[in-house]
Amino acid sequence: MGKHKLKAGFAAAAAALLLLAGCTQKEPAPPKETADPPEGEHPSGDLAPLKERVTVTIAEDGAASGAGFYIAKEKGYFEDYNIDVEFAQFANSDEMLPAVAAGEVDIAGGVSTASFFNAIAQGIDVRIIADKGHNVPGKSYFTFVRGVDSGIEEYADIKGKKIAVSSRNSIDSYFFDKLIEHAGFTEEEVEFVLIADFGSMLGAVDNGTVDMALSIEPLIAQGVLQGMHERFRDATEFAPETQVAMVLGSPQFMTQEKDISLRFMLAYLKGLRDYNDAFQKDEGKDEIIDIMVKHTALKDPEMWEQVQVTGLDPDGKMFIENIREQYEHYKAAGAISGEIDFDKAIDTSIAEEALEILGPYDRD
Repeated sequence: MGKHKLKAGFAAAAAALLLLAGCTQKEPAPPKETADPPEGEHPSGDLAPLKERVTVTIAEDGAASGAGFYIAKEKGYFEDYNIDVEFAQFANSDEMLPAVAAGEVDIAGGVSTASFFNAIAQGIDVRIIADKGHNVPGKSYFTFVRGVDSGIEEYADIKGKKIAVSSRNSIDSYFFDKLIEHAGFTEEEVEFVLIADFGSMLGAVDNGTVDMALSIEPLIAQGVLQGMHERFRDATEFAPETQVAMVLGSPQFMTQEKDISLRFMLAYLKGLRDYNDAFQKDEGKDEIIDIMVKHTALKDPEMWEQVQVTGLDPDGKMFIENIREQYEHYKAAGAISGEIDFDKAIDTSIAEEALEILGPYDRD
């Protein structure tokens, strides 16, 4: 049987995937033709379900940015196409990316880091296919907080201040660099403080050890409610149209299993649209919050009314130029070795085909 027909024992086999990915290559299968939308009524309202039940494996750890996957699963959008989804967890992206490249995992989430781009530059073949997280203007879920008594009100006030960031050569330090650039300073005029743990970081803001920190929801909202810190401006002021996270697809899934990947993308976009209906239009919000409570670490429904949620484009569109810019940013810092063929690495063809079938999302 093919891997989509039987995935039993995946968890037990996961430890062996890296070795297999490094030592073997699959014989390429001939590409499957994508079926045209057939006539007649189907549960999905568009494409007929697959003739045989298939399982798609998603590397996902309960992050809020996985909302499109969770909602599509719970609302039956995958089921409409005869697709099961299976969530698999990996300790880190160093383990996940080879498994995606080998086709043992179909879909994953990637966050912009130098190591992510280095993996692709060094031959790990994964495709960047759709949005999985960006800041919404005025409602950034990933942004800086300031100490209540830090004395920071405007950008000019950050000069000489201690600013905590969780990592170097990553989306975190990219935001830091954009902040001080916007403020008109250099790194020598502020103090970069590396604190890997977000909880410890916010404790440091609260006790005054650092003046500011780059944090993420729901920690931001929780800290604001507890009087530990305050939000500082909005990240889209100094880092507009920044791609924080991306949906990744295996090359096999994208090119050799298009009947499956197209239907998967249709279900995913439907999930994203329900998410946007809930959090941008306040339609069907209670149901979507219940799904998010079930699948993510934030189990308090009331806190979902307080957080500034992850931006997820209802048409799956990414800030592609910013992905390229981040790569160049890390490269200029000396953190990238090798070149990336972005025309190959970024593959939006399935999302575009799904969008042609669904039509654009009504943003009004």
